Amino acid sequence: MKKLNYQEEVATRFTVYNSLFLDLPYDHIYRTGTMLPILQQLSHSGYEEGKEPAEIIQQFKKEILGAKQESDLHKLLFQLIQYIERQVLLFDSIEDAAFEKIFNMQGKGSVKELIGRVRHANKMEQLKEKLSTFSVRIVLTAHPTQFYPGNVLAINNDLEAAVRAGDLNTINSLLQQLGKTPFINREKPSPYDEAVSLCWYLENVFYKSIPAILYDLISELDEPWEEWVNPDLLNVGFWPGGDRDGNPFVTHDITLKVADRLRETILKCYYRDIRAIKRRLTFKGVENQLQEAESKIYHALYGDKSKGYKSPDELLTTLFAALDYLRKEHMGLFSELLEKFILKVKVFGFHFSIMDIRQDSRKHDTLWEEIVGKMDDKSTISQYEKMKETDKINFLLNLKELPGEVNDYEEFHQEMLKSFDALEEVKKRNGDRACHRYIISNCQSALHVMEVFQLARLKMSEQSYGNLDVVPLFETIDDLANASDIMRQLYEIPAYREHVKQCDNKQTIMVGFSDGTKDGGYLRANWSIFQAKEALTKISREYGIKVIFFDGRGGPPARGGGNMHDFYASLGSNIEDQEVQVTIQGQTISSNYGKTGSCRYNLEQLLSAGLENHLFADENRVLTDKERGLLDDLAEVSYQLYKDFKSHPKFTKYLAEVTPLKYFGDTNIGSRPTSRGKKGELKFEDLRAIPFVGAWSQMKQNIPGFYGVGTALQSIKEEGKSTELNQLYKDSLFFRTLLGNSMQSIAKSFYPATAYLGKDEEYGEFWHLMKNEFDLSKSELDEISGKKGLLHEAPVSQASIAIRERIVLPLITIQQYAIQKLREGVDDEEVFKKLVLRAMFGIVNAARNAA
Repeated sequence: MKKLNYQEEVATRFTVYNSLFLDLPYDHIYRTGTMLPILQQLSHSGYEEGKEPAEIIQQFKKEILGAKQESDLHKLLFQLIQYIERQVLLFDSIEDAAFEKIFNMQGKGSVKELIGRVRHANKMEQLKEKLSTFSVRIVLTAHPTQFYPGNVLAINNDLEAAVRAGDLNTINSLLQQLGKTPFINREKPSPYDEAVSLCWYLENVFYKSIPAILYDLISELDEPWEEWVNPDLLNVGFWPGGDRDGNPFVTHDITLKVADRLRETILKCYYRDIRAIKRRLTFKGVENQLQEAESKIYHALYGDKSKGYKSPDELLTTLFAALDYLRKEHMGLFSELLEKFILKVKVFGFHFSIMDIRQDSRKHDTLWEEIVGKMDDKSTISQYEKMKETDKINFLLNLKELPGEVNDYEEFHQEMLKSFDALEEVKKRNGDRACHRYIISNCQSALHVMEVFQLARLKMSEQSYGNLDVVPLFETIDDLANASDIMRQLYEIPAYREHVKQCDNKQTIMVGFSDGTKDGGYLRANWSIFQAKEALTKISREYGIKVIFFDGRGGPPARGGGNMHDFYASLGSNIEDQEVQVTIQGQTISSNYGKTGSCRYNLEQLLSAGLENHLFADENRVLTDKERGLLDDLAEVSYQLYKDFKSHPKFTKYLAEVTPLKYFGDTNIGSRPTSRGKKGELKFEDLRAIPFVGAWSQMKQNIPGFYGVGTALQSIKEEGKSTELNQLYKDSLFFRTLLGNSMQSIAKSFYPATAYLGKDEEYGEFWHLMKNEFDLSKSELDEISGKKGLLHEAPVSQASIAIRERIVLPLITIQQYAIQKLREGVDDEEVFKKLVLRAMFGIVNAARNAA
């Protein structure tokens, strides 16, 4: 049924609306539009015949341009790229407009469906109890995987609305606008620009979606809404302006500027709402209360701050007084308007979104080296360097103040120290919930946590420091394996244990899917994270601490994306389920949370998954020792194969010289550099996960999403464990979800486009390693799923991927043609580099979660 709906609502409409491009009043557009299907067909048939991209392009030139110059060909190729980019955006808009028709908004994973099951199982009281403490937080990051500039996203939003309404005239005019609107940023955005872009989603999507879900949930529970005590059930985190890891452009001033923008944005939303409510609630005794609210919100936003509200609690006092009078004197007429507004103020406060501060542990190491080096006794630094870790921790804890003045430190270290001042100032301006944690990337020891802990004690007031969450981020396979030992060591430190006690005996721990996969491959990373969460849950429970897991995920399966409902529903009782926290970035923000319908659907999926794991945790979800052994074996075989592949002498060279990796820095989509290291020879450890995964995605090879899966499955079968393997797939939702997401990576791969590299003198053997594992993984996944084909359980994703891949096939051909020519050596190198770069945009945008 879903596939039929998809065909009618998306595929057919795309065919119809796509034809409108041919009638747009632009030079060459008819010619370009009629030539594109020819290149598409030549690509399709050419790859089937084993032709190279350069051969396909030359055949296209011969049929279309005859004896014309190469420059005429390149001009036409650029026109085709621009045409395809706009096709992709049109397809996005059509798909977005059909969202509610192709997804069951009240089906599996919805709040309504969950409550129905809860009522049937007589678990309503358990649900209400869980809802009082549970929380879902999606954290919007500044990671650059969105290739649409802001003005193009605005057109996409208007186009989606026009498609939804079937307004052909508006669709036509918006397509004309698209034809003249550049799809690339001329300059890199600043961290503040990134924050402003994401504020659009807060204001136009989350501000509407989150309160709507909560209000409907409270109604379903038949609870007095004013007794709702958990404003954190659904909330949004925010990294732009606070994420310093590898981004030298994020300063303490930027942090404060972004925090002020968040406050300003939410107050504007409140101001619009209160003015709209006043138009309806014109009753005696209520109108004057609302006038007071409007006036004080105005002053807090635009006027004399001393006359405005200082905190959301002051605003709530006014609103509750108005609501009380409305009920007593006016029969509660239109009271739902005030109720919904009060709910918004409770949820969003004056901060709108919760900012995080993040920095790499290695930066804290160098800061402390300078701090210790500034002490009076110059021999202290050499003594410190020779100390054991526990002695270093005690040394830091005994420090009563920082030596010297902040301005005496190196400029970068000054900024690090001032970030604690900024964190405290954000709390003062926007409230305690506005910024309450500091995340330590690349955390490898208890010392890394204590370095930040002690900096906070020395730099912040006791009140602000008292509820600060110091959050270790464990990323590599080794770090994940050591995570529970590190936390045990921390819990044994009296000062740290007392601090956790002050934070309601809660400890947030972040795990990195993206860097975990980059380090250990797909199966090993996911299984290591699962095991680490179990171990961290166990050790935290021993100390009476409730651990909160924060998952650093990207869009594609290679970075922890894919089906998140099934993932969180499958974790079982051995993993703490107090909260679901997950990063959302790049295209995943716009594709999954860019419209109120898709935002509500995906938020409900996360909410119900977390609740379901608690309410319906049965024995089938807890892996048996035998199943765990099987997963250990699978992960280890996969890990060894991936490690061998990663250590291949051609691995980093292939990434640097063959893939479009080097061009990510020229896309002007994000403020941060593509690598943490200095310019020069490419080092694997300095590579960011986004360009790493993105480079494989551009080549349509998707290595991080499947490499090792096929060999692991085959190896277990060869050990005579086929029955056990099939039973694991049948019984374990975790394992099925893991393999299902890997199927998505394979479905988005297309090895014929790079088959020419299989004959390459330098990279031929390396390419065949990838292709052989791809073929094996595809075959093994098909077999374990009962030969039903890839993505058989996700027909909508299957249909969407198929159309998107067909749209971008000419782009893939053009890009690979340019890569071929660059490797051969050409005079007009800049033209071919530009072809590679420009093709990147459409390929990424079509995938929606490619990096």
